[in-house]
Amino acid sequence: METNTVHKLTDILGAAKVYNNLPVAKLVEMAVKRGEGILTDKGALNALTGKFTGRSPKDKFVVDEASVHDKINWGPVNQPISSEKFLRLQQDVLEYLQGKELFVFDGFAGADTTYRLPIRVVNEYAWHNLFARQLFIRPSDEELANHEAEFTVVYAPNFKANPAVHGTNSETFIVLSFEHKTVLIGGTEYAGEMKKSIFSVMNYMLPERNVLSMHCSANVGKDGDVALFFGLSGTGKTTLSADPNRFLIGDDEHGWSDNGVFNIEGGCYAKCINLSAEGEPQIWNAIQFGTVLENVDIDSETHKANYDSAKYTENTRAAYPVEMINGAVIPGVGAQPNVIVFLTADSFGVLPPISKLTKEQAMYHFLSGYTSKMAGTERGVTAPQTEFSTCFGSPFLPLHPVVYAEMLGKKIDERDVQVYLVNTGWTGGPVGVGSRMKLSYTRAMVTAALNGDLEKVEYVADATFGVQVPTTCPNVPAEVLQPRNTWASKEDYDKQAADLASRFIENFQKKFPNATDIAQAGPKA
Repeated sequence: METNTVHKLTDILGAAKVYNNLPVAKLVEMAVKRGEGILTDKGALNALTGKFTGRSPKDKFVVDEASVHDKINWGPVNQPISSEKFLRLQQDVLEYLQGKELFVFDGFAGADTTYRLPIRVVNEYAWHNLFARQLFIRPSDEELANHEAEFTVVYAPNFKANPAVHGTNSETFIVLSFEHKTVLIGGTEYAGEMKKSIFSVMNYMLPERNVLSMHCSANVGKDGDVALFFGLSGTGKTTLSADPNRFLIGDDEHGWSDNGVFNIEGGCYAKCINLSAEGEPQIWNAIQFGTVLENVDIDSETHKANYDSAKYTENTRAAYPVEMINGAVIPGVGAQPNVIVFLTADSFGVLPPISKLTKEQAMYHFLSGYTSKMAGTERGVTAPQTEFSTCFGSPFLPLHPVVYAEMLGKKIDERDVQVYLVNTGWTGGPVGVGSRMKLSYTRAMVTAALNGDLEKVEYVADATFGVQVPTTCPNVPAEVLQPRNTWASKEDYDKQAADLASRFIENFQKKFPNATDIAQAGPKA
């Protein structure tokens, strides 16, 4: 059945006008000529993605095949679709592509050659192919000459599914077949679907090889010490990992093997709403010729980007090769991690700005994946909301989350890794009363965690959440470290802390009723 997919695609690529592995300059030129995007004054290519400016999780499916049926964590994240519906959809997509101009990229996912996955991406748009080239790992000439894809992404944004015929929920579809080693994407122009689909593939394949796949950023210090940063959108994952005093391994997706840590990607996909040269100089400087911008408001006369504008979406993005970050680690591999940082943006203002976690607490907070979803980040969100995204990446996990959590706990034990929970959210009160934690304080706390300073100080246990809170930290006022002390009303703090604790407990009991041992490491009601 797998060869059927390959043969059909090969026939189409043989008959169509196909551009194989074009260089960046040619892809940019063709994208502009075809009206797919415009160049900014810095030379970046800006494309608009139309109706969809983010992922479409309700339109993502995994084909229910015998070889994976008992392994996939079926549900809202991994919706099943039958092999028959997949084959019909595949047939119709490939027939649609016949006679079209197509763009092909051949490359890899996984910087460690022991675990890398050879991939092929077939695109209807030149700018989508440029995105794939910049985000995945680009092969050398020798690797390209011997390249044989093990997984293929076919992206036809202008093909719309028929739910009655294809078994989808709408015209949009992201369908992943492990037996056919194929991803079909259509009905949306949002390029991020490509990268996250392959990430989902790696999240299935790597654990089977005893490699923990992770939705995190990673960097390394001058002495080779490696740090991992987990966090949902808006918590500062990209900002804090892009440290001028450290070297970036990658900003979003990694594997952790017995060899160490490796980047799954060859590029970065940075949010650029409110981007500034002062706040995030590395990302600012990376936006140049070859970078793909998505949905950024561009002045029609000067072609200057207005990063403060949310004209099209809050979810404006910049996609560029990791090499565009000064001092990035190439290839993206590092040693075993020394420190793990879980990032959260608590809009209720009750979590400590930094605290140390035991292995069991790390597994609990990993499974919880807490942050606050802020007003304006998604349609219909008008006030801060609690968000629990399992393993800080629930939309991309084919296996049961406990599989990843147990692997994390085992590796923390084996490598004696220090784990910290860092709150980049509010202090002194909730949103509207308190203030956002100063970035300078957060940077100082993270620096102290990475260089070992926080291993030399005293700690006290937080009464509600049980985590260990340092009493001192270099370059951070002591009163900031204890959130209760920053509130005008201690009674209001206690009520808010109890409320958040109850949300943690309710979420964990609902999602992981059988993980009673890990639940013991959570907050107390």
